Amino acid sequence: MSVQNTAVVGAGTMGNGIAHVFALHRYDVVLIDLDEALLEDARGTIERNLSRQVDKEVITPDEKAAALGRIALASDTAKGVQSADLVVEAVPEEQSIKADVFRTLDEHTPGEAILASNTSSISITWIADQTERPDQVVGMHFFNPVPVMTLVEVVRGQRTSDATFDTVADVAEDLEKNPVEVEDYPGFVSNRVLMPMINEAIFCVMQGVAEPEDIDTVMELGMNHPMGPLTLADFIGLDVCLQILEVLHDELGEDKYRPCPLLRRKVTAGQLGRKTGKGFFEYE
Repeated sequence: MSVQNTAVVGAGTMGNGIAHVFALHRYDVVLIDLDEALLEDARGTIERNLSRQVDKEVITPDEKAAALGRIALASDTAKGVQSADLVVEAVPEEQSIKADVFRTLDEHTPGEAILASNTSSISITWIADQTERPDQVVGMHFFNPVPVMTLVEVVRGQRTSDATFDTVADVAEDLEKNPVEVEDYPGFVSNRVLMPMINEAIFCVMQGVAEPEDIDTVMELGMNHPMGPLTLADFIGLDVCLQILEVLHDELGEDKYRPCPLLRRKVTAGQLGRKTGKGFFEYE
């Protein structure tokens, strides 16, 4: 299947990043969100990020202008996806929200359209079951910041067809990403490995093993990680980390995925990391 027209549902950090890379790589894209103010903010974010790429001489001013010209905004999902060959969902990690989105997509996209989810932990098989086209549903898990990170986990649901998988993997390569085939198990590969490490770092803080700065330094200098686990947790969002750990714990039933009580406390207090100005560290 040939993909030219794309749509991204959800204009948050991941959604605007995905729209950015689609537009920069010559795909027409409709960025969709019910919140019109968030849509305008997302367009501003994309323009600023493209400008940074111009400043770094990664792209030219003409390429920036062309990319912006390929992005349309829509607050009506049904209308925004009517011509889409590929839709990527990037809404919050809540099953009820994703179920509503995929039922809408199934009803209003062309019959041959592929429906992809950027979910980091929810079952693609379950998401596909919300539609009448489970063979055309696939995981397309990008990483933040999307314009910079080159990995995409392409996740096969139980009924994802080879044609669907191959098309999405080809699109990922066209976006200059590295697609990795992953089967549909909780947390896929990335978060099944990453989240227990982050969770254990939080337990170290709670138990007074070391200060957050020192825990990150151990992992950066001792394990050659580019970013410490607590800084990374703040970057991802502590609420997102908690949601993923809850899915892993519920689905796999293993105590090693039990979210640290300190993580729950920070999320309850609204200390979610960079996006709120405070998590394990403070930010302007």
